[in-house]
Amino acid sequence: MTSSDDQKVLLAKIGAAHGIRGEVRVKPFGDDPLSFTDYGVLTTRDGKRIFEVERARVQKTVVVTKFKGITDRNQAEELNGLELYISRDQLPEPDEDEFYYSDLNGLDVLDQNGETLGKIVAVQDFGAGDLLEIRPKRGRTFYIPFTKEFVPAISLENGQVKVALPEDYFSEGKPEPSETSPDK
Repeated sequence: MTSSDDQKVLLAKIGAAHGIRGEVRVKPFGDDPLSFTDYGVLTTRDGKRIFEVERARVQKTVVVTKFKGITDRNQAEELNGLELYISRDQLPEPDEDEFYYSDLNGLDVLDQNGETLGKIVAVQDFGAGDLLEIRPKRGRTFYIPFTKEFVPAISLENGQVKVALPEDYFSEGKPEPSETSPDK
C-alpha cells in the first residue's frame, strides 16, 4: 500500500442497481447517511474511476443514488461492490473525543499495567455498538467494546490506546458462582 493509499478514506460502498435509470443503492459509512454526497468527486481506491453524485435520497438502510454519466441499469449493475473514497485532507478535523476509524488502525493497545495487548486492526460494528479488533503478537484477534468505560484514553500523538478490562475479560469458562448465588 502506498502512502497515498493511506490517505484515502472509505465513505461508502455501492450496492445493487435500483430501477432502470442508472440509480444504485449505496451503503454509507458514517453518522449522516448523506454525508458522502458533500465531498464532490468520489474515487475508487486506486483513483482510476471517479464519481459525482447527481442526486441522492435515503431509503430505509441505503441511499438511492444517481451518479453523473450512469444512465441505465446495465451501467449501474457494473458498479456493484465498488468502494467510494475521498482524500483524507478533505475531511474536517474531528472534535475532541471524536476519531476517524482509519486514524485508530495500527495504534498500540495497552492494558492498565502498561503491557502491550496488540494493535488495532479494525473498528467493527456488528449491530450492538463499535468494537475495536485487536491483533496480539500471537494468537487470534479479539474485540474490546469501543466505549469510554473500556477505552478511557486515546493518544493519536503517541500511537497508543489505553484500555481498562475487567479481571476476567480473557477467561473462557463459565463464571464461578459467588457465595451469594442461589445455586449454592
